[in-house]
Amino acid sequence: MKPVFLLIGALSALIGVGMGAFGAHGLKAVISPEMLTVYQTGVTYQMWHALGLIGVALIHQQMPGSKLLHWAGWLMFAGILLFSGSLYALALLNHTWLGMITPFGGVCFLTAWLLIALFANQNIRSSDHNSRYK
Repeated sequence: MKPVFLLIGALSALIGVGMGAFGAHGLKAVISPEMLTVYQTGVTYQMWHALGLIGVALIHQQMPGSKLLHWAGWLMFAGILLFSGSLYALALLNHTWLGMITPFGGVCFLTAWLLIALFANQNIRSSDHNSRYK
């Protein structure tokens, strides 16, 4: 198994916890409540998709040749960078134009989950076809 998605997922979770703590303790008195909510949205999505990356790594261990899982992992990582990263920057720098980047990260997340669903469907059909209990 190439542990790249496990490594990226674990590092993303580590950074997500740090960003969450920084937001809760260091930013509360510095940025507006609205921007703190934006920041927290970035943390939430980063943490969920860090777990998603770890899941992709574990599934990929069972099916190492899957291109769908390969691309799902990279799209989740890109989504973390674009979606969460742009929300962090928006909240900290208060440059509203950064909000234009966020949807691209959202599309990466959605596409990653779609690829995982396609992978699952492909494997359900394959296991049904090869079932000896027909």
